[in-house]
Amino acid sequence: MRIAVLQRDPVMRQSIEQVLLNASHTCVGYDDGLAMSKALARSSVDLLVLDWQATRLSGAEVLRSTRGLGGDRLPVMFASSDTSEKSMVRALAAGADDYVALPLRPAEFRERIEALLRRAYPELLGASSFDVGPYHFDTRRQLVMLRGQPVPLSGTQYRLAALFFSNIGRVMSRDHIFAMVWGREFREFTRTIDSHVSRLRLLLEIEAHNEFRLQPIYKSGYRLLHLRQGADVEVSADPNADKQAA
Repeated sequence: MRIAVLQRDPVMRQSIEQVLLNASHTCVGYDDGLAMSKALARSSVDLLVLDWQATRLSGAEVLRSTRGLGGDRLPVMFASSDTSEKSMVRALAAGADDYVALPLRPAEFRERIEALLRRAYPELLGASSFDVGPYHFDTRRQLVMLRGQPVPLSGTQYRLAALFFSNIGRVMSRDHIFAMVWGREFREFTRTIDSHVSRLRLLLEIEAHNEFRLQPIYKSGYRLLHLRQGADVEVSADPNADKQAA
């Protein structure tokens, strides 16, 4: 998952990022709350780790800005050297999901991060398969079936498909897509993502008759839309798939 870290202390920021990298996440780090807020307006991440006392904008101000822009689903953790109950209550009342004390206890921090991600993205983490409309995803075999028929996809194409179908209705920025699918941060303009999305749309027949549409978002990225009018998007994960496979 892609995680943004706001921490004014460079040593502490590096410590946080290292724990996240060791847990196979990608990180974007900031020491400036205003720079982070501007970046979040044009980019997307899966979780925020915020510092109360960042420069220009505090972590609390970044949180208010994020929630105000519709980031209600985005999990947010505060990491602070202030261990007082008053500060923890303030953070949670402001909309944070968790609060950890600095310096880090790496194992505890890692598990708290994983718990937040599982709660926010249950269809993406912890399930060996999930179904979305006429599509079935087998996450263990990296296989997609459309109306019962397997669709041949490369590893890159599967990761791209799983990313979109696990984030229906959510704008996925190009840098987020690049980090999640290719495993590194997006640093320069490239047509790589656009050509892969175009190919994936054809392979999976992402069209109205299959209930979905891939919508380009100007100067940002893409959003997968569900087209069943008046119906909620249902993503069902099969928690017993591993037992059945065994």
